[in-house]
Amino acid sequence: MLELMRTVRLKLIVSSEQAVALQTTLQANREALNYTSQVAYEKGGISAFKQLQQFVYRDLRDKFGLKSQMACNVCSTVASTYASAKSNNRLVHAIYKHSKVVYSYNRDYTVQVDDQTVSIGTLNKRIKVPFLVGNNYRPYLDPSLWEFGSAELVPTRKGYALHVVVKRAMDEPIPQACDAVIGVDRGMNFLAVATNHHDETMFYKGRPIKNKKAKYVRLRKALQRQGTRSAKRKLQRTAGRENRFMTNINHQVANAIIAFAKQSGNKPCIVLEDLTHINLRATVRLADRYWRFSWAFAQLETFIRYKALAEGILVLSVSAKYTSQKCPKCGHTERANRDKQNHRFTCKACHYTLNDDLVGARNIRDRGVEQRHQIETIGA
Repeated sequence: MLELMRTVRLKLIVSSEQAVALQTTLQANREALNYTSQVAYEKGGISAFKQLQQFVYRDLRDKFGLKSQMACNVCSTVASTYASAKSNNRLVHAIYKHSKVVYSYNRDYTVQVDDQTVSIGTLNKRIKVPFLVGNNYRPYLDPSLWEFGSAELVPTRKGYALHVVVKRAMDEPIPQACDAVIGVDRGMNFLAVATNHHDETMFYKGRPIKNKKAKYVRLRKALQRQGTRSAKRKLQRTAGRENRFMTNINHQVANAIIAFAKQSGNKPCIVLEDLTHINLRATVRLADRYWRFSWAFAQLETFIRYKALAEGILVLSVSAKYTSQKCPKCGHTERANRDKQNHRFTCKACHYTLNDDLVGARNIRDRGVEQRHQIETIGA
């Protein structure tokens, strides 16, 4: 069994009095986090929740006025921070610059889906707040399908939002049940090229996205030349817009791949090439380095994987070596087979000709079929 998790964003509609209560709670919680972090660091970076709680729990209640569950959540947050720091061998004093209040469902917050309100705790008392939610999030608020978990109160530019974690258990997809294998090649001229066992294909063009990113590059250079305070502030806003733009594009690409997979079979399997450390192994021209190293390949893979899991679709990883140089027809592998400039593949042995990205997708698909067969053979 797998546990599927999603985060639902609820926009809170607060009164002026409620806004003051939430802001006071956020401020006290941030001070409590930093106090707890200092204690944990001075005592060698305590990463055990229970141990840390013994040192600071009473102070969190008396000095900062936190409720019982809020104090426990502060200890849990700080302990998790130092546990992560130790695992990465980067034990430093953690300072919380932003307010962060974590709530536990039924203990200090609840959601009334029918009334579209939330009841959340503050330093003084619970308050009942109406919320707005996007249509894309509404299915996750069905208590018959999803279980509510922790939530985080987040200040926004125009008010407050509550980020609620929901989860549900589901069966893990298995290779043996797969009735269609879809190979996906990721790139820049085509963000994704997918092909199935019937050689049906899907192309997602990347040239318009590359042109859009080029506009951001020109704007960034112009602002950097100015060097003024207002230019630097605009640089930050521009970076945020570019990141949101690419995130949205990767969501669209992932959705298109999932839709193509579902059209290909009842129990499809998506095969991706393993691009781990690909930028460390590749030799890239200086003029192309920005495009290559700023491209969000890892984010796209993350989106594909979690969206596939929600649909019960298995995702396999195969080696990326020579996927664009190997002929899918005769198997001849040679660098000269591929003409990168014209995006054509011509096998030097059998003269098979095809789009080079589609050749990559077919080789990825075929390697996925081999891997699936190996899994079935060994009974894994």
